[in-house]
Amino acid sequence: KEGKDPNIVDMDPEKSYASQVKKEEEDSDAPLKEEYAKFFKMLKMGIPTGAVRQALQKEGKDPNIVDMDPEKSYASQVKKEEEDSDAPLKEEYAKFFKMLKMGIPTGAVRQALQKEGKDP
Repeated sequence: KEGKDPNIVDMDPEKSYASQVKKEEEDSDAPLKEEYAKFFKMLKMGIPTGAVRQALQKEGKDPNIVDMDPEKSYASQVKKEEEDSDAPLKEEYAKFFKMLKMGIPTGAVRQALQKEGKDP
């Protein structure tokens, strides 16, 4: 079980995985305090960071926001070096791209990814 994402079948194999994930959040230039005001207020009120992280996860947001500067944008605080240094998807998921080239249905490839413990 390698924790791979079955959504890679819809991605460009020549680009890194990190560069193709969560683009909506990274494109936002607004300070975190605007979009995540209620969460920073929770922290200000003394609610434990673990509870705030859980609330962020419940709403489908990055729980690491609690460790970031609310005056800066999300994109400016995400490590962009990781995106560029990652190996292209083609290397890591080679056998799955081969399955797609052979004409195996996308659903079957997704199931194979999940079977190997890749992140659904």
